[in-house]
Amino acid sequence: MKPILPGIVQWSWHSEEKQIDFNGHVLNVGEHRILVDPPPLSSLDMTQLRQGEPVDYILITNRDHLRETSSLREALRCRVYIPKHDAPEMDIHPDKTYTDGELLPGGIWAVHLANQKSPGESALFIQQGKGILLVGDALLGKPAGSVSLLPPEKYADSALAREGLRRLLKYQFDALLVGDGTSILTGAKPIVEHALAS
Repeated sequence: MKPILPGIVQWSWHSEEKQIDFNGHVLNVGEHRILVDPPPLSSLDMTQLRQGEPVDYILITNRDHLRETSSLREALRCRVYIPKHDAPEMDIHPDKTYTDGELLPGGIWAVHLANQKSPGESALFIQQGKGILLVGDALLGKPAGSVSLLPPEKYADSALAREGLRRLLKYQFDALLVGDGTSILTGAKPIVEHALAS
């Protein structure tokens, strides 16, 4: 686990199958400690996670990012929030489903993204510093220092998917934290603009 921004820690697990790092984030926001899209943890990471304040919530951005949620929910005794539109396709009973525009614990805004790989794909926006955006499968941090979309075959319509992602540009953010790949800790918005324009 490594601190990457004030109040935010990231850990990664390398997927040999996908040849990319899967990232989880620990958010210390307001009075809450929140996990986002948690991949597997090493025993050292788990020890670090158990230190300090207890984890209150796990937030999931899409149906394919449950990852280690079930085991961590049991181990940490925390609540799980998932996107409402993905809930029917997920093998978990959440404590709550969330929808677009909802204010989640810690003052995190849910941003639904239309026409993505899964119907509930959502970004999470934190109005902290110059703005922080967290995404699941909406954008990949690949190659490092840039972002890319999933392969076209992952979408019903890749042009509509790209248009759906343009909603992210309505938000003021400097950091982009990705579930897959390498996060961009500063200057992220122009990079996202470039990726969605090309």
